[in-house]
Amino acid sequence: MNTPQTGSTRPGGTDGPEGPGGAGGAGGLGGPDRPEGPDGVNSVDGVWLPWRAAAERALYGTGDANAGPDSPGSGGAGADGAGADDEGPGSTGTDGAEPDGFFVREAPSAHFRTSVHASPLFAVAVARLLRHVDDALGHPRELTMVDVGAGRGELLTGVLGALPADVAARVRPYAVERAPRPGGLDERIVWSRQLPAPRESVGLLFANEWLDNVPVEVAETDADGVPRTVLVRTSDGAERLGDSLHGPEAEWLERWWPLGPGGSGEPRGAGARGAESGAAGRDGSGHGRGRAEHDGTERDGAERDGAGRGVGREPDHEPHGGPAGGVESRPGRVGSGAGRTGGAEPGLRAEIGLPRDEAWAAAVGTLAQGLAVAVDFAHFREDRPPFGTLTAYLDGREVRPVPDGSRDLTAHVAMDACAAAGARAAADRGTGSASRAAATTGVAPPAVRSQRDALHSLGIDGARPPLALASSDPAAYVRQLASAGEAAELIGTGGLGSFSWLIQPVGGVPSPFG
Repeated sequence: MNTPQTGSTRPGGTDGPEGPGGAGGAGGLGGPDRPEGPDGVNSVDGVWLPWRAAAERALYGTGDANAGPDSPGSGGAGADGAGADDEGPGSTGTDGAEPDGFFVREAPSAHFRTSVHASPLFAVAVARLLRHVDDALGHPRELTMVDVGAGRGELLTGVLGALPADVAARVRPYAVERAPRPGGLDERIVWSRQLPAPRESVGLLFANEWLDNVPVEVAETDADGVPRTVLVRTSDGAERLGDSLHGPEAEWLERWWPLGPGGSGEPRGAGARGAESGAAGRDGSGHGRGRAEHDGTERDGAERDGAGRGVGREPDHEPHGGPAGGVESRPGRVGSGAGRTGGAEPGLRAEIGLPRDEAWAAAVGTLAQGLAVAVDFAHFREDRPPFGTLTAYLDGREVRPVPDGSRDLTAHVAMDACAAAGARAAADRGTGSASRAAATTGVAPPAVRSQRDALHSLGIDGARPPLALASSDPAAYVRQLASAGEAAELIGTGGLGSFSWLIQPVGGVPSPFG
């Protein structure tokens, strides 16, 4: 699957004076009601859908918002075994995929810049991580490397090239991707729309900027402070409120992203809305909070800063990400007027990450032993962005999110919720509750590190070559200087270095990150 990154704030001027849909007062939530036909089809305005269903159809061409973890785009690739969807050497890779989804048609590198595209050093670092897992496992006869959201196979290709020949010979590279297999891909790489079978793999599972593209529902509080599902018009991105939340989604919201008074999404103090819409003091990753005692996830203490933009340069394609906040001036939001009778402030938004939790749990569940790593822009319960992070990318620019199939749609990841789900999957090594409880005792907890810290641990530090080398070996100096520049981009604070790495050990394999 292509792995667009998470964005957050809609850039100034994107929505324009007419609001998110470009459709005047009806463009935002709370526009005038119009008669609807069955299944949300409106004879005048087109189709109104919950954001999850709309994004699923726009990104992957299925329109099946309930696909869950059985589909790589919507919930992260099936955990029921690869079966007929495996594509080995020589496969054409057509795999029956519908051609109309954005990520079935488009290459990620045409629209945004990820760490994989930024520098081959990223693949070198992942290869070092795979070798750590190999050492911890005692050099098994077959070492699996699963890339979830493989794009066009760039990361696996780079990892295979960075490994010593004797290690590469034992590696089973496995790409999980909704798009067809690209031509010319290394024949060793298995290409599949589904994850490997549960407890099948021994090795490393790596998901770089995958979870942010698992579609989720968007909720917003109405004039009474009640969270409701946000409906979006697929033709232009206009929004309005639907039903109030209930069931698992409401439970998830209450636990992980409460919008009531004192909840993590509630703006704090005068001017909070404007402060949250800027980059100052935020990196979208949630670092700097120490250990998250509420979920048992170990977190680093990296200093927080403005995130998501490359520092001191104008990239050809923007990295996904951005300051984790909404835009204060976004018009048309339901609840923006008076009349609240209780509950949360009107207009607060949340992205309900339950499908991502399920997707990550399914991915972790494929490992018998090894490490599972997810990399994305993230936020945490104690400091959620009050107006959500939903955005889009097209042709290298951040644009307004419209689920018409023309652009990437992305939102930051509630990484602590995913971590808890992955930890349960790692612990669930038996078939019953008793064995599950017993297994939990010896399971290493998940940890979250900034990409800067993770890559430092893997030998990517951005150190410049000694100046004396410029005289003794000018060509080597130029090469090493270029490499240092690439490393600096990967670890740059406020850019790619502010991504979060979620690390879940499985089956006793230690994390190399401490």
